[in-house]
Amino acid sequence: MDTLQGRTALVTGGTRGLGLGIVEALVAHGASVTVVARTEATLRDLQARAGVAILPGDVAAPGFAESALRQARPQVLVLNAGATPAMAPLHEQTWESFSRIWNTDVQAAFHWIRAALLLPLERGSRVLLGSSGAAISGSPLSGGYAGAKRTIWMMAGYANGVAKDRGLDLRFQALLPRQIVGATDLGLAAAQAYARRQGKTIEAFLAGFGKPLGLREYGEHVARVLTDPAYEDATALGFRGETGIEVLDA
Repeated sequence: MDTLQGRTALVTGGTRGLGLGIVEALVAHGASVTVVARTEATLRDLQARAGVAILPGDVAAPGFAESALRQARPQVLVLNAGATPAMAPLHEQTWESFSRIWNTDVQAAFHWIRAALLLPLERGSRVLLGSSGAAISGSPLSGGYAGAKRTIWMMAGYANGVAKDRGLDLRFQALLPRQIVGATDLGLAAAQAYARRQGKTIEAFLAGFGKPLGLREYGEHVARVLTDPAYEDATALGFRGETGIEVLDA
């Protein structure tokens, strides 16, 4: 797609953090956006500010993805919702805390990808999956987070294979912020934990990544991924404040 003007989009976890940056960018580029999140009051505030449609619900609940896709019929689906991992080294984790991201982010990705393939979405639709740079470099203080995000990246590839085999003309892509974004709840929790481990202030730790990656800047990168043919065929894309968008496919 060469423009977002008049396109329909659905963004999960779109009321705050990177998700909100994505929503604001898509709206600014002329898309008709539906936002999914758990808290109805927060959704209604966003609806009043940004003119988006809203769908309250639990993204990891079986059956919700299919009903939401049938209702919104998006041509762009952005799976951004996710939990904040428990920040502690491996020996201080419990299985419940270690597996938190698997039971939220990975489970949600599974349900929404499956629904997109089975419905299926309209031909030419794009599905963007929120992964993380931790999928490349690891994250020893966040339990199963890095492995879960790597699995979501792999799921994008698996889904592309299914779409090709079934002749669906759908494209699945993983998005990987390649630095901790301190302006998000997850990023702040991670920055606090790693700064403490390294004996640094949070500001000094985040400065090590170079130019910060802003929330709206992230959203603009997403809009570009959707409209620039240079990124159309990539399975994984990394974002940095310093260098912008990077294709990560081998």
